[in-house]
Amino acid sequence: MGDTAAAEAMAGGRPRFPRSVAVDGSAASGKSTIGRRLAERLSYAFLDTGVMYRAVTLAAIERNVGIEDADALAELAQSLQIEVSLDGGAATRINVDGEDVTSRLRTQPVEDAVSIVSRVQAVREALVARQREIAAQQPIVMAGRDIGTVVLPDADLKIYLDASIEERARRRYADFLDSGHEVSQDIVLEDIRRRDQIDSEREVSPLRPASDAAIIETDGLDLEQVMERVMDLVGEGK
Repeated sequence: MGDTAAAEAMAGGRPRFPRSVAVDGSAASGKSTIGRRLAERLSYAFLDTGVMYRAVTLAAIERNVGIEDADALAELAQSLQIEVSLDGGAATRINVDGEDVTSRLRTQPVEDAVSIVSRVQAVREALVARQREIAAQQPIVMAGRDIGTVVLPDADLKIYLDASIEERARRRYADFLDSGHEVSQDIVLEDIRRRDQIDSEREVSPLRPASDAAIIETDGLDLEQVMERVMDLVGEGK
């Protein structure tokens, strides 16, 4: 965060805004988009933790590591050199062992496998440790599925975004079309339903709102309306 932004974020020697903001939510709930916008507004770093799990998943696929082989996935996650580029809300870029893999993280094979990879405890432990290191270095908005409950349980502000599965499928389908990927809307809907089940039923860090999170239902709200509610929470320091 620059000197000017840092000064504006302080009042009377105390932070004017929460230093750490956790934005959690189910698949395609808008947490990455909202988190990125919030980071831009605050001039904070932004990390979408999901891209780190996608990076491990992509590496497993490209290196022929079995998606169901927990031990091999754990070894892979611990050995990978994952570098995250954070730039005040700009799109997160991921390098794995020196290679920028950002453009390959949202392909269908990664979509199909990421929830399976991310439920492996040792994978989560390896990535959570790195995520906490990143958060300790600067004011940050961090988005994911277990930020408020596991990664940053002491975050200054916790927000949980949700929407109906139909609305989330519509959004994810639009994202695929915008990125040039051809996929049917029915497949997207079934994939989100499957991921919801895996994320909510996994033994390690199941998807759920933190007990002190502010929950925002985004059905029927456009992006700016959601941002208004988020900024109200930020201003209140909840």
